[in-house]
Amino acid sequence: MREIYAEPAYYDDPELTDYLNNLGYRLVAASPENRLSFQFFVLRDRTLNAFALPGGFIGVHTGLIEATQNESELAGVLGHEIAHVTQHHLARMIENQNQGIIPSLAALAVALLAARSNPQVATAAIATVQATSIQKLLNFSRDNEREADRIGIQIMSKAGFDPRAMATFFERLQKNSRLYENNAPAYLQTHPLTSERIADMQNRLASLPVKQVADSLEFQLIRAKLLAGEGSPEAAVKRFSEAIRATRYNNLAAERYGLVVALLRARQFERADQELNQLNQSGASSPIIAMLGARIKQEAGDIDAALIRYQAGRERFPGYRPLLYADANALLQAGKAKAALALVTDHLTLYPDDYRLYELQSRAYAMLGKDFLRHHAQAEAYVRQGNLDAAIEQLKLGLKSRDGDFYQMSIAEARLKELMALNKSSKP
Repeated sequence: MREIYAEPAYYDDPELTDYLNNLGYRLVAASPENRLSFQFFVLRDRTLNAFALPGGFIGVHTGLIEATQNESELAGVLGHEIAHVTQHHLARMIENQNQGIIPSLAALAVALLAARSNPQVATAAIATVQATSIQKLLNFSRDNEREADRIGIQIMSKAGFDPRAMATFFERLQKNSRLYENNAPAYLQTHPLTSERIADMQNRLASLPVKQVADSLEFQLIRAKLLAGEGSPEAAVKRFSEAIRATRYNNLAAERYGLVVALLRARQFERADQELNQLNQSGASSPIIAMLGARIKQEAGDIDAALIRYQAGRERFPGYRPLLYADANALLQAGKAKAALALVTDHLTLYPDDYRLYELQSRAYAMLGKDFLRHHAQAEAYVRQGNLDAAIEQLKLGLKSRDGDFYQMSIAEARLKELMALNKSSKP
């Protein structure tokens, strides 16, 4: 995961990540191998791609999410990638490579991430991995693809989505690829799509009952948020305003949400709040909308009003962690470090593997002048991001600060030894 966090295009958006992981685990629960661990993440890239990495990591480009016309299409792509993992396609291909070509899974992850937008040329830049071998890994075989289609369709159907959407999305990609000439979308370069494969999917789908599945409001809001982030703020405001005026939308609440996001980007705070009021009056209810309302006040400089809205949002939607992160961040912005520290420390007992909470805890300790605890918390954040080198450095800095008590210092010294041993054993 360290390589993923280091990727420049990594999109650290808690709302989007939360949605994608909820959708992903709904599909995983319906898969034949539902005991495997997965982590879904987003890369800010307008190209159409999704891919699986060793260890159950599945990445999705923002461009692919924007290109889907309904939630079942997105579920189809995720279901297909989940099937690649559960059927051990990547693991089998790694085993089939000659010994010594791939020195580590970390090197493979770097290569796969680098090749995600242009698989044909990006691998040449990876000095530690032979490009031809990585290309073989990137290009799933036709048998792999058919098996992933078959399992993916089963997963979608069992999870309550429309499995026909998988074929619909892939067919649309195939038709649009003709416009690209020799530069087809990266997804088609790594996932060979043939007429035979489409026909095979259609044959499997013919025996399944027709299913009309409504999109979740969260899918519509997340997609609107991404679209509202494209282009200039002014162009985005104009685009959403005109769509609402001309009634060119599938869901008015999502369209108005997109308009509010665009207005916030344009720093038109008063109008953004007015449109938000209309959105709330429409009856649409989501923690994503509640967060946006608080952000309007926060970015407008009214931090007290923002805190009131964050608190109200957390009370209304308990357990929604993006609201928790945002509330703690606003408390720190308001100079209320003790309140922020109490909030995140309390929730770390519930979510001990959440690196964002440790980062917020570290910031709170820093504001309170507690250097040892600041470095220790940041070290734990790095551990959960897979960056043991940085975690070890933070623990060393904490021990040098000397402002921890004997008990705390003893714990840190033991943790340092543990991480150094783990780091040594994990390197080739």
